[in-house]
Amino acid sequence: MSSRPLVAVLDYGSGNVHSAVKALDAAGADARLTSDRGLIRDADGLVVPGVGAYSAVMDALRASRGDELIERRLAGGRPVLGICVGMQVLFERGVERGVDTEGMGEWPGAVTELDAAVLPHMGWNTVDPGEGSRLFRGIEDERFYFVHSFGAQHWTLDVQPPFPQPALTWCTYGQPFLAAVENGPLSATQFHPEKSGDAGIRLLANWIDGLGGATL
Repeated sequence: MSSRPLVAVLDYGSGNVHSAVKALDAAGADARLTSDRGLIRDADGLVVPGVGAYSAVMDALRASRGDELIERRLAGGRPVLGICVGMQVLFERGVERGVDTEGMGEWPGAVTELDAAVLPHMGWNTVDPGEGSRLFRGIEDERFYFVHSFGAQHWTLDVQPPFPQPALTWCTYGQPFLAAVENGPLSATQFHPEKSGDAGIRLLANWIDGLGGATL
């Protein structure tokens, strides 16, 4: 039996995600691009990629009932990692060029256009990891690869004891925005770990190390 944790990469029609599968494999997972509901339910981890407009990603998730699969995993405390627009749709809503789209609502707040002189924010940038972050363990000073014009610029979720406080990682481009969130079983990054070289592989390995099927 393989000792590599099984990670399902949600296949719901969101562009080319094969680089994410390769990066997860390199980071120590048995990664599979899949729409199989049983596999997605039972995998040690689920990765939700996202490329394109917020509204298009939400439409594709709902059409494939991917949103239900994500919600069921989280209800059972099963790890989920969102990437790029896969992070953005976890918030209540996204506003892009006048289109206001309802998101999954796992976190309160809206994803809006970045307040910067030049968009998109494209290229390498440093981040400020949140206290207690596991994702950025050992890579706190590394740079990560971003390609986006929109982001979550505020965090309003009020977490009360005994639940642990989320680890919030910020980045600045024009104004601060959330580069990553670690909130119980649900984690997400605005940047692309699979395009972030060795630092991205390390981050994915840190996430994989925290999965139920891996050795902690």
